[in-house]
Amino acid sequence: MQAAVIVFPGSNCDRDVAVALGASMGRPPLMVWHGDSALPAVDLIVIPGGFAYGDYLRAGAIAAHSPVMREVVARARAGAPLLAICNGFQVAAESGLLPGALLPNAGLKFVCRDVYIRTESSGGIFTGHYQRGQVIRLPVAHHAGNYHIDDDGLKALEDNGQVAFRYCTPGGEPGDGANPNGSRDDIAGVYNEAGTVLGLMPHPERLADPRLGGDDGKAMFDSLVAALG
Repeated sequence: MQAAVIVFPGSNCDRDVAVALGASMGRPPLMVWHGDSALPAVDLIVIPGGFAYGDYLRAGAIAAHSPVMREVVARARAGAPLLAICNGFQVAAESGLLPGALLPNAGLKFVCRDVYIRTESSGGIFTGHYQRGQVIRLPVAHHAGNYHIDDDGLKALEDNGQVAFRYCTPGGEPGDGANPNGSRDDIAGVYNEAGTVLGLMPHPERLADPRLGGDDGKAMFDSLVAALG
């Protein structure tokens, strides 16, 4: 298996996800600069977290028009697996690869803390090593993680099984301040209709090694390797 991590000016989690993914793959992923017009043949594309282009105009808006994104979008629409984390989620939404939009947090403040999320589906390429209903702990660090979608879009997500993760309490329930940003219906991550693109605001790469204080995120990278390796 080989993977590519897209690097933008302002990325701050590209090396983190490269280390986490490399540990599961047994080889380092390729690092692809945003200004490149070509993308190597890979089994997985990752758009990492950070603040691409300083989040000017709107989070992810400029990065969505980077030269490399033309090929990323084409590959993803052709079925190539794509993992989009935090700022990557914003970029993927701005590129039309995922439904909905990421708005400024409801409290209009940057949020940086651990959260709990509940796995809403399992068995796919991203969640094969999780159980449905499993609660995991991951960090968030964002100012625009408030997931918004209209009523018809929300119904489509539910009907198609596209909700990947929801914010919850440690016991798996909503409420009690579990939602850090005001996301509609406590949504923390969504799939495209085919289940080949996943966008999520929490950072699995930041808790993928016990030395970091936990390894709940490692199962996501292990799942990808098992499915694509």
